[in-house]
Amino acid sequence: MNVSLMIESLPALLQGVWVTLELVVAALLIGFCIALPTALARLHGNALLRSIAVSYIFFFRGTPLLVQIFLVYYGLSQFDFVRESALWPILRQPYWCALIAFSLNTGAYTAEVIRGGIQAVPSGQIEAARACGMTPTTTFVRIVWPQALRHSLPAYGNEMILMVKASSLASTVTLLDITGVARNLVAETYMPIEILSMAALIYLAMTFTLGQGVLAMERRLAAGRS
Repeated sequence: MNVSLMIESLPALLQGVWVTLELVVAALLIGFCIALPTALARLHGNALLRSIAVSYIFFFRGTPLLVQIFLVYYGLSQFDFVRESALWPILRQPYWCALIAFSLNTGAYTAEVIRGGIQAVPSGQIEAARACGMTPTTTFVRIVWPQALRHSLPAYGNEMILMVKASSLASTVTLLDITGVARNLVAETYMPIEILSMAALIYLAMTFTLGQGVLAMERRLAAGRS
């Protein structure tokens, strides 16, 4: 084990951390914005909205993320109307294609997490809120959502950690995230154990930090409840 090479590779790998963080944070934010209305459509939408939400969740939960990335990056470019559209400057860039795939993927998983959290709220509390004259919107904001958030946070924390690890697939479309930089260094040094071990330690540090943050938030919500 060449420890000196591991240390020397650290600055280059840390440059890839910023790409990874940008992708993960942006994908989680966009995915959450997709997930909340999707979960509500699953629970309270009409037949058309429910079928659209179910189909979306079924596809993105049932197919590999790598395939989804390839479908966006390689597949969309096969259509003339896509190449001739105003979206082509975005869709021809690997960064944006990876971000679209990550966002749609985590949105589907997060929608199911949110749905489970909402369904865990006792129905008696919702009925009591309506009996007090609360509108459906007020009931959701003041009664349902705070409790659903507490119920959903552990599972959503796992989804965030999984997204950090899944972000390594961005290297398959030439992005220089942590894994992409590591692959280039391996090709230059022919030292895969050292380089990939250092990359694994960086991912481990990121997921550990994220996990501790989720635990701290869980404790804070539990303390606020008491």
